[in-house]
Amino acid sequence: MKRNWKSISLLLITLFLAACKERPKQAAVQQEQPQAIYTCPMHPQVHEDHPGNCPICGMTLVKKTASPSEQAGISLQTVLQPVNGAVVSDIQAVMPTEKTIIDTVSASGYLAFDTRTYNNIAARFSGRIEKLYIKYAFQEIHKGQRIMDVYSPEMVTAQQDLLFLQRNSPGETALIDAARQKLSLLGMTGTQLRELSRTGKAFYSLPVYSPYEGHVHDVAHSQMAGAAVNEANDYAQNMPLAVKEGMFVQQGQTLFNVVDPHSLWAELKIKQTDAEKIKLLQSVSLNIPDQQMTMEGKVDFIEPVQQNDDRSTSIRVYLNNHQHEMKVGSLVRAEIAAGSKAGLWLPRTAVISLGQSHIVWLKDGRIYRAHVVQTGTQNGEQVQVLSGLTAQDSVAQNAQYLADSDSFIKTEDHE
Repeated sequence: MKRNWKSISLLLITLFLAACKERPKQAAVQQEQPQAIYTCPMHPQVHEDHPGNCPICGMTLVKKTASPSEQAGISLQTVLQPVNGAVVSDIQAVMPTEKTIIDTVSASGYLAFDTRTYNNIAARFSGRIEKLYIKYAFQEIHKGQRIMDVYSPEMVTAQQDLLFLQRNSPGETALIDAARQKLSLLGMTGTQLRELSRTGKAFYSLPVYSPYEGHVHDVAHSQMAGAAVNEANDYAQNMPLAVKEGMFVQQGQTLFNVVDPHSLWAELKIKQTDAEKIKLLQSVSLNIPDQQMTMEGKVDFIEPVQQNDDRSTSIRVYLNNHQHEMKVGSLVRAEIAAGSKAGLWLPRTAVISLGQSHIVWLKDGRIYRAHVVQTGTQNGEQVQVLSGLTAQDSVAQNAQYLADSDSFIKTEDHE
């Protein structure tokens, strides 16, 4: 009898211990089971713990299990926040960098003749062009080179007056000197005056010599009928000269421009937002892709007016073309050193412009929240942050990826 009692006691103790071990497992299983939630398909903000109808539209509530975000440790309240101000995402984040960046301004333009070297050849007396030795635009001429022969009744009369005085009144030195000076002022050279006095014969076709050296261009605003209206077109198309043999020219009429081909300038266009960074004598790195040529220069001139058509500002870099063969009209790319900027910098992709303000997506745990920042200059792919962030903050690397529409973004400052 005692043995049976002992056996029964051992059996009860064993069953009790087994039951104690099983209860925690059952409790753990019950905790792992998600709580049933009933929600409205049309109004997901409605949540009930029992079946029923939607208090808003009356539709039958449907059972909803835990979402993947809740299973990942994100609360339902977090997921239901408005997407125009907060977004749940695993997108890569970056932190602002405290550094100093050399501020450079990119510009593009073209090579042009330095108009400071333009020299006009004008008719010093009226007459008809008997012979023209300049045949085409951009023809190279040298100082003292014969460019045309002109018949001028006025010059013939002035020469005959000098010859008459020399033959009939050699003692009237004052009158003879005045006649010589008149011919000299009208364009006769000293050699021609001596030849006139020696031979005693007037030049009926008087040679005219160039006082300048360079390339010959047509005059854009010549008084002559048929002259080119736009000189830039002559550069591109190499049109024939408007001055031709047989034409009658008036005293003081401009016939040609003579341009020094060794003096050029790079005409560069600067964006309106970058114009305030540009100062005289700043270093400029120039690249001419067509000719695979690079060179250094400086800002020599800043245009004092704003272009109405493209809202840009022009600057000029003076170039010496004696040792190079740079071609006028070639495209130029430039990088202008505009000093340095120290501060917090973010990638350009991390900032969205909303017109009057700029925002970033500030990381807050598993959420990115729209946050207003004040930006400074932009240098290539980097944007300076003046206020709104610290070096310990994290923001979305690609802000545009989180925004459905810039116009719908709502920041905490505007709530």
